[in-house]
Amino acid sequence: MRESDLYPPIKAYLEAQGYEVKAEIGECDVMACRGDEPPVVVELKLTFSLALVMQGVARQTMFDHVYLAVPVSSDRGWKLRYKDIIRLCRRLGLGLLAVRVGPEATIEAHLDPGPYAPRKATKRAGRLLREFERRVGDPNLGGVTGVKRVTAYRQDALRCAVHLRDNGPTKAAHVAGATGVGRAGNLMRADHYGWFERVALGIYALTPKGQAALADFDTELRQLSDDR
Repeated sequence: MRESDLYPPIKAYLEAQGYEVKAEIGECDVMACRGDEPPVVVELKLTFSLALVMQGVARQTMFDHVYLAVPVSSDRGWKLRYKDIIRLCRRLGLGLLAVRVGPEATIEAHLDPGPYAPRKATKRAGRLLREFERRVGDPNLGGVTGVKRVTAYRQDALRCAVHLRDNGPTKAAHVAGATGVGRAGNLMRADHYGWFERVALGIYALTPKGQAALADFDTELRQLSDDR
């Protein structure tokens, strides 16, 4: 397939809507005009790529109504990236057309160009800011995957585990008071990491897994101790 194979169905699609369509107008792959309305520009590529996005963004310096057009694809890559592609185009204000080339060529408009005003995910943003404020130091290395991430919650769990290691089974209220972890009771009760066990009403002890965790997170424990 060639990029030029996309032009006839795109031209027919726009002409069916009353546009006059011409190809290769300056840097524009396709330009369409209808009466006094603003022009429509379509940029063609055989795959959705950064080069196509950059072409579209360049055309937006001249025109508001810019579409990106690519062939319909059954590849897993298109299906897996579809939501991200739509999100990117919407954020940039670009339209997206999918072209089915063949005897019965069709065009599917997945997105029309327009200004983008995203709704802020205020609850998620609040959770991230609280995590930033509660986390002691900077124990993680940015960009690393496949390792246990040290969160503020894990730091609180480590504080509780250290207290139980040093003092034996202890009431949750005493752990909270001694460590400054106000949520110590809920944290040990939930026991997300398998570090704690309830040995009596309101009293918790450290499990063998918790003992091992203190060795695994020795560096983080030293940092928590230094920052207290």
